[in-house]
Amino acid sequence: MNCRKKYIIIAKEHSNERREGDGFMGLFKKKEKVFQQDLSNAEENQGTVFVIYLLMEQMCEMPDKQFMSEVMTKHLGESECFCYDKKMAGFAPSKYKVHFEKDNRDIPPQLMIMGCVKTEKPVMDEIAESQLWDCTDGAEILDKCKYRVFAADMLAAGLNYKERAEMLVDYVEALVELYPSCKAVVFENSKKMFTREEILNCRIPKESRFIYYAVNVRFFNIQGTDDMIVDTLGMSTLFLPDLQYHFHDMDPNLVVNHAYNLLSYIFDNENPIKSDDHIDGIKDGQMSREVQWNVQYESSLIQPVREVIDVNMGEYASGIRE
Repeated sequence: MNCRKKYIIIAKEHSNERREGDGFMGLFKKKEKVFQQDLSNAEENQGTVFVIYLLMEQMCEMPDKQFMSEVMTKHLGESECFCYDKKMAGFAPSKYKVHFEKDNRDIPPQLMIMGCVKTEKPVMDEIAESQLWDCTDGAEILDKCKYRVFAADMLAAGLNYKERAEMLVDYVEALVELYPSCKAVVFENSKKMFTREEILNCRIPKESRFIYYAVNVRFFNIQGTDDMIVDTLGMSTLFLPDLQYHFHDMDPNLVVNHAYNLLSYIFDNENPIKSDDHIDGIKDGQMSREVQWNVQYESSLIQPVREVIDVNMGEYASGIRE
């Protein structure tokens, strides 16, 4: 049960530089923005559709059909182009199959790409914009990019989660090759954002890229206290749980790195974690078996509302847990 409600959360914006040793995320304070916790905002369509936005400064045309087919095949293996015009293109990568019991058929997922359109409403709200740890020029890019290309997977929820993660990594890497005028990519499910160049030049091992690209680790302060929250957003695409840490008196960068390590463990091992299990905590800045933290499943403290694994950090834990 979650008994920690009605928080005013403060998101700390960051500078344009990272420090050495900050891992995936640098916590740099330029100014603070204050937001109200909103537990009426639930995560929708968890795991059903994975949405990607390619942000553009200028309107662009749908790439040539043959070129698209070549790039998709290069990244995803043999891929049938089952529809193509100026408004929409669709590809079915044949090496992936989803079994549909009703028809007793194995069908490849569909990767859809829509024509470029003018952005009618903001890609992100203020909370999401405050959490652009991997794209320090994100606010400027969002301001300049008035056009976007929508891309998504369909009929993919039934894939093995590791196969889907692999496919989506290859898909986004194909997309940034298809659209050289793309300035940045936004993963809608987590609101994580990267420049095109960061994806093109990514050197992280292939098996770790889904978490790196598509799962956002967020950081908030609780107004009027010394409490902090680190949580994750984006694992529900794979029908896996997000994480949450409600704590005080620990360097949040250590907690962020712990979160990424725990996400990788969940991904690699088909999430063996159950409520009331214990996991390795942090001692002297490192994960250590000498410190054990209890975990439980509960609803998230910060929107969107979703099921998370709450990590009770022992002497550093904040809030009341039942």
